[in-house]
Amino acid sequence: MSVRVRFAPSPTGLLHVGALRTVLFDFLFAKHEGGQCIFRIEDTDRARYNAESEQEFVETLRWVGIEFDEGPHIGGPFGPYRQSERKEAGIYATYIEELEAKGHAYKAFDTSEELDQMREFQQINKQQIGYFGGDWRDAISSEIEAAIAAGRTYVIRMRIPRDRKIIVQDAIRGRIEFDSNILPDPVLIKGDGMPTYHFAAMVDDHLMEITHIFRGEEWIPTSPIHALLFELFGWTAPVFVHCPVIIGADGKKLSKRHGATRVLDYMAQGYLKFALKNFIALIGWSPGGDVESMTEEELISSFTIEGLQPSPGRFDIEKLNWLNGLRIRSMTTEAVLEEMKGLYSEAYTKHYWETFVDEDRVPNQPEKDGKKIYSQFENLVLFAESNRVYALHCIKEEQERVTNLIDFGAACEFFIVDEPEMDPKAVDKWFGQPHVRDLFAHLKATCGTKQLTIEEYREKLVEFQTANGIEKLGPIVHPTRVALTGKTSGPGLFELMAVLGPERITKRVDRALTFVK
Repeated sequence: MSVRVRFAPSPTGLLHVGALRTVLFDFLFAKHEGGQCIFRIEDTDRARYNAESEQEFVETLRWVGIEFDEGPHIGGPFGPYRQSERKEAGIYATYIEELEAKGHAYKAFDTSEELDQMREFQQINKQQIGYFGGDWRDAISSEIEAAIAAGRTYVIRMRIPRDRKIIVQDAIRGRIEFDSNILPDPVLIKGDGMPTYHFAAMVDDHLMEITHIFRGEEWIPTSPIHALLFELFGWTAPVFVHCPVIIGADGKKLSKRHGATRVLDYMAQGYLKFALKNFIALIGWSPGGDVESMTEEELISSFTIEGLQPSPGRFDIEKLNWLNGLRIRSMTTEAVLEEMKGLYSEAYTKHYWETFVDEDRVPNQPEKDGKKIYSQFENLVLFAESNRVYALHCIKEEQERVTNLIDFGAACEFFIVDEPEMDPKAVDKWFGQPHVRDLFAHLKATCGTKQLTIEEYREKLVEFQTANGIEKLGPIVHPTRVALTGKTSGPGLFELMAVLGPERITKRVDRALTFVK
């Protein structure tokens, strides 16, 4: 049987890092093994089901570029792929009846008040908390019939066998033993007739011929229930792969302050899907050796279960920034612009930045203005539509320094605006030098008349330095940079002068002269 894996989210919220890693592992393993990756919607919790959440999952995975072989939006031979639709088709009824007939499940008519009293009694008497049978595990048929005749609501629970060890074979941790006496009897069918995750997921995994279940290690405590269901039905269980927990770079539980957030937020922030997948794949998995930057093809060819580690995987946003910057620098400038245009076309990008709140403000730094960040990015993309060649030159000059697509907007702003914003501190520091007025006159006369090469621009500034007996080039470079860009840092001065050209140089030097006292 070929490898078949499934990504089966419950659409009650947003797609975050943990879920993305799970589906990425599913995808990489299926591709590596030449198998199939199935998308299944586990929507039996109708009270919490959110149709917008399901659409969020679909849109996010579309952007990430994870393709499925079967699913509710694709179809396939094992449909339907929404559990609510499978319930309506009567798929689960047959199997719960089989469990009841074999004595492995029973109806329980406890009220919510009775269950609360049971838990309170267990707490007071320091007993194991949970449902271990109550009045219904061993009730006789006449009692059950009477309760049904009285119209009492019931659930159907699994009858956990007592006094035995339940063995779960985990692909990462090996053999895990559980004492059945401390396992409560879980609900398989709820009072509204809907199956619970425990029951529906395992039935579906069997019917859809799932061979491997990738999921977080938080599912280990309930894994004996799932393994036992396969045993009671006489089915071969899939391979359980409980992936390690994700923690922050500081070793603490992953939270938003570590950078963990909605996956679409990473898109809006300007991360490339290629870099994000590379980064997420390496959280808890290693291809061996020191390699870190990998293409999708390399991830697929290298991915094996043996590379997964039981120890926690670290989410380090600085590593993601490094990988993203590395990927940006490896691309052609034309490809970078196309990625920027794609990011601009995503409706969520604008929404994210226009509702952005700087919750992690850097000390001694101004608060990030989301609307301004988006406006700068939008201006560059729109500018490139009518000034493509010049825009490409601007992007190329910043490509070595920028780590996120969205940051190109602010980085390239001075290139495309008529009057870049002037840093008052830089103006005060450099425009007060005694040689600056003469320097600006020299720039207009030698650099503002015709297009020069990068080396020629350097020669003109060195020429002024030599003629005026200035020991170092810094006092020439810094005021020139401020005059042309409004700031003290950026790409190489002579390179940016070659991009700006004589007309822009002249206009900016004229403006700079108005700041010289």
